[in-house]
Amino acid sequence: MSQLPLFYQEEDLLQSYIDGLLLAHPHLEQLENYPIIVDKNQAEDRVPILSGGGSGHEPAHIGFVGQGMLTAAVYGKIFIPPTPEQILRAIRHINRGQGVFVIVKNFEADLADFGQAIKQARQEGIDVRYIVSHDDISVEPKKQFQMRHRGLAGTIFLHKILGAAAQAGASLAELEALGLELATEIATIGFATRSAHFPGHDQPLFQLEKGKISYGMGIHGEEGYRTVTFESAEQLANEIVNKLKIKFHWREGEDYILLVNNLGTVSELELGIFTNAICQFLDLQGLQLPFIKQGRLMTSLDMAGISVTLCRLKDRKWLDYLLADTDAAAW
Repeated sequence: MSQLPLFYQEEDLLQSYIDGLLLAHPHLEQLENYPIIVDKNQAEDRVPILSGGGSGHEPAHIGFVGQGMLTAAVYGKIFIPPTPEQILRAIRHINRGQGVFVIVKNFEADLADFGQAIKQARQEGIDVRYIVSHDDISVEPKKQFQMRHRGLAGTIFLHKILGAAAQAGASLAELEALGLELATEIATIGFATRSAHFPGHDQPLFQLEKGKISYGMGIHGEEGYRTVTFESAEQLANEIVNKLKIKFHWREGEDYILLVNNLGTVSELELGIFTNAICQFLDLQGLQLPFIKQGRLMTSLDMAGISVTLCRLKDRKWLDYLLADTDAAAW
């Protein structure tokens, strides 16, 4: 269990987090009593971008609200998406007549709630377009190894690239086209060495023996596709690279952008060691990596694990968008 004492009642957890974040980041504000965080400096002549989901994945998504990324983020309880009413309230608030673009992670409950809100917003005359983040390439072992396609850390690349494009003046239709092209070029796969715990609970979300590695972890404590004994960072990197190679069928000399994401409580030392290992394996494949980012961007509470996201750089403009300025706190 997390070693941090619980200073608040569980029902106040999300609001306590929001209150603390707003104190530290004055460019953000909360919309009334809703679990919605908005950029105070929203541009009136730019297409706003909304994303969100359940809490427990911090700094996503509040940490990516700011100029050049998200205009607003809407939150639900731990691992539970916001309600359609809350999502609709966020869409209405940030709409300035340019339409609203929404980024949704591919989970059944998220799709249902965001889908209902988008449908109602359109009925009210708001032009809403969206993209579904589906970067997970792990498999479901109980369903004949069917690809899961969940929305994982690759969602952050959508936040940054689409956010920068919107900041540069892209129209709603242009953002939709960019999102559709970009989402198909992003792949994520991860592993865990220790399960996550709900705040204040002793029992882990899944059982994993000490010294074992589970591949294919999601961000809600879902079962991995394979559990093995830990041997080395090189062993982990080799497994991850092989799975990514099956997805991309890459050729030597191709350009990719890389995100090595801390799923919760991996130390900076361990994260750096693994980043070095994965980059060495990708170098052996002959890939070029003009952009590498590592850090804690999409977590699963206190899970000890790492996910790796690759995105094929089909358009060099995507790199410009990645490098563009943003005041989003977590980028």
